[in-house]
Amino acid sequence: MAKRASSFELALDHRPQQMTIARWLYDQLRRAILDQRLRPGTRLPATRDFAHQYGVSRGTVVTVFERLQDEGYFCGRPGAGTRVTELPSKNLPRNARPRVQIKELPEAVRGLPSSQPPLPFRPYEPALAEFPTEIWARLAGSRMRRASTSLLAACDVRGYQPLRVAISAYLGSSRGVNCSPDQIVIVSGIQQALDLLARLFIRPGETVWMEDPGYFGALAAFRNAGARIVPVPVDECGIEVSTGQKLCNRAKLAYVTPAHQFPLCVTMTLERRLALLAWARRTGALIIEDDYDSEYRFAGQPVPALQGLDKRGSVIFLGSFNKILFPSLRLGYAVLPPALLVPLLNLRRGADFYPSIVNQAILSDFVIEGHLARHIRRMRGIYANRLGALQDAAQVYLKGLLEISPIRAGLNTAGFLRNGMTSRHAETVAADGGVEVLGFHRFTVGKKNLNGLLVGFAAFSEREIKRGAIALATALERRSVAAPRLDAD
Repeated sequence: MAKRASSFELALDHRPQQMTIARWLYDQLRRAILDQRLRPGTRLPATRDFAHQYGVSRGTVVTVFERLQDEGYFCGRPGAGTRVTELPSKNLPRNARPRVQIKELPEAVRGLPSSQPPLPFRPYEPALAEFPTEIWARLAGSRMRRASTSLLAACDVRGYQPLRVAISAYLGSSRGVNCSPDQIVIVSGIQQALDLLARLFIRPGETVWMEDPGYFGALAAFRNAGARIVPVPVDECGIEVSTGQKLCNRAKLAYVTPAHQFPLCVTMTLERRLALLAWARRTGALIIEDDYDSEYRFAGQPVPALQGLDKRGSVIFLGSFNKILFPSLRLGYAVLPPALLVPLLNLRRGADFYPSIVNQAILSDFVIEGHLARHIRRMRGIYANRLGALQDAAQVYLKGLLEISPIRAGLNTAGFLRNGMTSRHAETVAADGGVEVLGFHRFTVGKKNLNGLLVGFAAFSEREIKRGAIALATALERRSVAAPRLDAD
């Protein structure tokens, strides 16, 4: 793509009174690109300069730029700036056109902020500054100094065997999972596992129970496979199994997050777990248990995995090291019933075989030498303090605006709006105030007017949490008078 210089004196239309700054700016830039007033290759100013030039907050500019980049209008890389993308031609050869036409990204993932450092209260980032990089570097150096030809060669499609042995022992002791190393398949993360499982088990038109609200990544994987989604409500006890049976008793598969429901953060009760397993046993359905951050439970007894209660091979258990350790590690695992293992491995051979073996070997040393257990114990204390700081700050600064859930687990928690705002509007005004939260509207499938925010605390110091709470309160107070009512969402 040819590069173009630009002074970027773009005329922007007047913002309508009822339109948020973020929406107005997004619409103006997108229209300028489609009208070719912003030509392919044009370099955008730095976000700080852009914000100063047009009199808006830098947080809003970052959010809008990232949304346009996610949707393919902008492209950028460190040191090269952000440029307008060359849009694809509409005159593609017939055979070159994709089977699935996606006009734009699903709403759930549009505009997800990814810049570094994160702003409070980004919900999906761990405390990366607390990771023991010195230990990891020592293990990595030791591994490479004594690397054998087998380590540098191909690997079992299930993944590095010593790592699978270590994971099996870890899951048995800490999560109550019943499995052998041979039942474990190493993947790049839970999202890859969901994609593989959806393609393997779902035929177009078959039904899937989906927690409502629930994880948009799972929803995308099942929809890409052609599934018919049955949204099953979640209450304070977890997924409502009886409601799911009334809606569609013969679903092919159910997706659940029982240890720390995403995004409501409740824990599924034993009664609901047994009811879900009984339903699967009667109907022959599969259950996917997404155990994405159960290691970080700060109060009460550890909650054993649903898989540990399963006696019929109905549950597929998914876990990841990407949030426990660091996201760029890209290592997770799936624990499959023995009867399902070979079909998944056959499908896997047509995809990527396995993630980096070297990283798997380093991770296996990290687990075997006890560093993982020590890291988790240390981070539980840090995260518990940060969650407590968030709850205390909410009592002082957010009272009457946002009620933080008392649940003490995970990297994020639910906040329920008490000022009449919709989640969509609250997320937007928070971004305008330099605060990153995700509205529950991103996670709903069938429910409407679920007025809440997913609020992260893991990546932020207690001082940052206090400042973030003040900024969020200011944004919610300033805009609540003009906010759309809940029946407008």
